[in-house]
Amino acid sequence: MASIGDATLNGRELAVASYRRLDAKFAVIGDVQFLPGYSVLLADDPRVERLSDLSRPKRLAFLADMDRLGEAVERVCGRADPAFRRVNLEILGNTDGFLHAHVWPRFSWEPTDLVGLPVWLYPRARWSDARFALGPRHDPLREAIGDELDRLRRSSG
Repeated sequence: MASIGDATLNGRELAVASYRRLDAKFAVIGDVQFLPGYSVLLADDPRVERLSDLSRPKRLAFLADMDRLGEAVERVCGRADPAFRRVNLEILGNTDGFLHAHVWPRFSWEPTDLVGLPVWLYPRARWSDARFALGPRHDPLREAIGDELDRLRRSSG
């Protein structure tokens, strides 16, 4: 397992332990898990602010790893919860000035007024609620997504 040091996202500490080190990036589990399986793909160079800062080959590699992480989250969440619906993939960067992508699993058990909206519209209290903070109880989920990333990497050559 690789580590990313002291990274923050939206003013929150990221889980220091990553699922896996990918080509030039890290796949990490998100610090909030109100949608279990939330993950983040981080470029390993914090000076990279946007996708267009990368050369075309590195840009395509970042997008391919975002796809791979999204598929891993999709497979694991689909096996773990029959209410799993889909994965939302986002590259925003409006708050944090370094390249990263969010991978949000979505579920049919989400509140009806939020299930069809962007995750960012969830009440702010949900983001800081201790019930949803990343902790040891998420280790099996973290391990399953990391293992799925390894399977996908092996199967893609």
